[in-house]
Amino acid sequence: MSNRNILTLALQATLLATAHGAASAQEPVKTLDSIQVTGTRIKRVDAETASPVQQIGREAIERSGALTIGDFLQDIPAVAGAAINPAVNNGGGNGAATVSLRGLGEDRTLLLVNGRRMVSRDINAIPMAMVASVEVLKDGASAIYGSDAVGGVVNFILKSNYDGAQARLDWGVSSRGDGERQGASAVWGVSGERGNLIVSANYANQSEVRAADRGYSYYALSLGSEFSTDVVRLGSSTGVTGRYNLVPTDADGDPLDPAASAALTGYYGCDNVTRIPGRTGSGADDFRCFDLARDSYNYQAAGNLQLTPQERTGVFVTGNLDLGGGVTAYIDAFGNHTRSAAQIAPLPFDGRSDGVTLSRDSQYNPFGVDIQDLRLRLERLGNRRFEYATDVSQINAGFSGSLGGSGWSWDAAFSYGRITQDNRNLGYLDFDALAAALGPSRNGICYTDGGFGTSIPGCVPVDFIGAFDPQSAAGQTQSAALQAMSLDVRHRQRETLKGFQANVSGDLAEIANGSVLAAFGVEYRHEALRFDPFAAAVVDPAAGYTCGVSSDLCTAPTRGSYTVTEAYAETLAPVTAEVNLIFGVRWSDYSTFGDTLNGKLGVEWRPSGHWLLRGTYAQVFRAPGIRDLFGGDTASADTFNDPCNGIQQAGGGVSVNPACANIVADGSYSQSDTQLNAIKGGTAGLDPEQGTVTTVGFLYEPGGLPGASASVDFWRMRLDDAIGSYGSQNILNDCFDSSAADPSPLCALFSRRPDGSIERLFDRRANKGSIDTAGVDFGLAFQRESENGLGEIRAGFDATYIDRHDVTVIYQGEVLRKMRNAGSFLSVENGGEGNFSRWRAAGELGWRRGAWDLSWNLRHVGAFRVGSLDPQGPCANRGLPPGSAGCQFRVGAVSTHNLQAAYRFADAATLRIGVDNAGDKQPPLLYQNNTVNGNTDERTFDTVGRYYWTSLSVDF
Repeated sequence: MSNRNILTLALQATLLATAHGAASAQEPVKTLDSIQVTGTRIKRVDAETASPVQQIGREAIERSGALTIGDFLQDIPAVAGAAINPAVNNGGGNGAATVSLRGLGEDRTLLLVNGRRMVSRDINAIPMAMVASVEVLKDGASAIYGSDAVGGVVNFILKSNYDGAQARLDWGVSSRGDGERQGASAVWGVSGERGNLIVSANYANQSEVRAADRGYSYYALSLGSEFSTDVVRLGSSTGVTGRYNLVPTDADGDPLDPAASAALTGYYGCDNVTRIPGRTGSGADDFRCFDLARDSYNYQAAGNLQLTPQERTGVFVTGNLDLGGGVTAYIDAFGNHTRSAAQIAPLPFDGRSDGVTLSRDSQYNPFGVDIQDLRLRLERLGNRRFEYATDVSQINAGFSGSLGGSGWSWDAAFSYGRITQDNRNLGYLDFDALAAALGPSRNGICYTDGGFGTSIPGCVPVDFIGAFDPQSAAGQTQSAALQAMSLDVRHRQRETLKGFQANVSGDLAEIANGSVLAAFGVEYRHEALRFDPFAAAVVDPAAGYTCGVSSDLCTAPTRGSYTVTEAYAETLAPVTAEVNLIFGVRWSDYSTFGDTLNGKLGVEWRPSGHWLLRGTYAQVFRAPGIRDLFGGDTASADTFNDPCNGIQQAGGGVSVNPACANIVADGSYSQSDTQLNAIKGGTAGLDPEQGTVTTVGFLYEPGGLPGASASVDFWRMRLDDAIGSYGSQNILNDCFDSSAADPSPLCALFSRRPDGSIERLFDRRANKGSIDTAGVDFGLAFQRESENGLGEIRAGFDATYIDRHDVTVIYQGEVLRKMRNAGSFLSVENGGEGNFSRWRAAGELGWRRGAWDLSWNLRHVGAFRVGSLDPQGPCANRGLPPGSAGCQFRVGAVSTHNLQAAYRFADAATLRIGVDNAGDKQPPLLYQNNTVNGNTDERTFDTVGRYYWTSLSVDF
């Protein structure tokens, strides 16, 4: 439906309502207090509107025992896909938790605090103690709130009019004695005739959980090949005894020293050798052929984490003051400081991608040829650690009031938010210094060339071949040389939000069936981001996209900003006594792409006091963000399955498949690496995403069962010009599925080395296609005080069923493939969008009597298959139907149970104890082929196991 059609329909409906009112006698209307519900700017009496909104009260939050709001909110059934949380270690670690409603991604879920935009997408930055309730709008709301409100809106309503004080202490630990957490918070408030003031402070500390301390994550587990169901312990090809290729080549892949290389490969019977454990590496007999199954490195147990540590401190101030004359000043301000970290195994040095060669003239090279393909795990440097110090602050301040006795109210507010993040990266080397240390050397002196003519001052030759005792003099010299080359790599990022917003709302006209309500407003925002990386880490395109440190840390500066000016209007017209028609429209003008107009139409029908039938149709959009448009090129170590593994063709020879350049197609090829070097970044000139959201449903409150309600809402969301990256695996697969006569355009995005291994892949942001998703939400609730004195019983159940989540991939206007994601999991790193189990549910059963409160909670994630249901994918190419064994594998449903008990002491203190994941349910194994964190989907499942917690809150 076009913008013009929506506007015409709304105008006709408004005229109809006005005409109906003019022809009828007006009845006196009782005045009730008006409220504003998430999803509308109109203040009204009804809490339930045309848009489906899930309301989560303060009591439910407290009963969860969660220390941060992210621990609680990410478990609601409407969340799917791949939102980030503190369990994300490789690629995370900044302590953030985000929300992905409908599986559309965190960028398409709008976050609000008291109805105003947050500068941060990290919901953990919001102090738990200040949250009075959370409203989750499961509907498109671009006409009401502007960009990003595609999958829905999460609005955090803060406490107000609070008198007194409360202090709370929290503590918890896993059943295995790790993952300990401590928390403390305090809230103080005072209210008077002219206003109120609330001040809150909070502290939270979460300790880490190591991958080595959980059975499911101790080993790096992989499926034997892309189409195998055999599970093997297969880690990295870069281990502590090294992997050394004895055939250095030129740019065309021809041997540089054929005679010497032939002698070496003839002696060992292979091209790649490793040092025999326990040998010094000083002689030829200290080496043997490298065997991946035998020599792979278990990086999981070496240092990876299943839960990252974080420490948070925060303050919050909110208040209002009656200035007289019907004008009130108000302010919401908060600040949060987070220290967090991620940790992965020691640096896997790879001379191929980092452009560093071990010289044939090095005193530590026993082979006599240059070693270009040199892979060594640098345990001598310790684990790689990524430390973050993040400060988030925001202030919303303004004035509100009424326009005399007209029934109209107004408010005007300014917003300023800032995020500053300092990132420190440890466990890396200065590769310019390393290149010299691995170059020509003799007698402990580095030289510029093999002629040993000019020495390099301050350089100490480094041994990347042999083993040495770190306590010996030689070992201490080597350790000192490495430490002298180690870098303290520091990045800084700053993001700001500046905005102004003005709104008016009230009664537009009186008609027979009530008042025509309206709201109007304008908004201005300026958003900016600046990322300044460490100088040595800046990627150099001219040098093959390498940098002065390891390729996995290469990045580029980002600087960008945009402004947006917006105006909106919203009306509610009671067409009949039972039917309300709601219409909203918003015009937005962006400095980056121009303007857009989006409308929303809603219908409410109350055929009786027990039924509400509702429906909405909304146009939605998402403007390309600063990272989408201006993000600098950044390296990413994406996991992948090489589709060319085992490829064969008639007559043998080098493969003619466009994806398999330089590979001999005799069935013997097997990619030894599980990760590839992907370059990701922004793209200027992206178009905004445009789409529609439709919801139809009902709410039923049976008259014969007070306190009970049931709701069902069908939803469908369609989005065009979706912004994102294609995914490394998708790029490889699409090229593989094409032919030499008609290669896929994605083939141009990656290259292979002369030996067939993937050298580099480019996966920058693009308008990559369309998304079409649909499903149903179910809700049941009951809360009632027993008439026989047995106490209060409460029960709740919420579930979401995903019927479809189809992604059409488009490149340069050409449709490449359609992916059916509903009921499947495909990691972001592999080109997917996360977990789309068809069923997700949450349930509660509780009892309260006197001072006691007991509850049981269920979280259920339904069965799913690993991999995309892609009818044109590599399974079809190999003659295997989608869903067959060896193409996908099925993972059963996972349910976890939480138990809580609370006791209230003399109306002054409450003690709570709980057990999360009481059954100690371990997350399902998805293997390293499909994930990058501990063999499982850490964005969906609990990675810690059974967890005990307690809290004590005291009211003053």
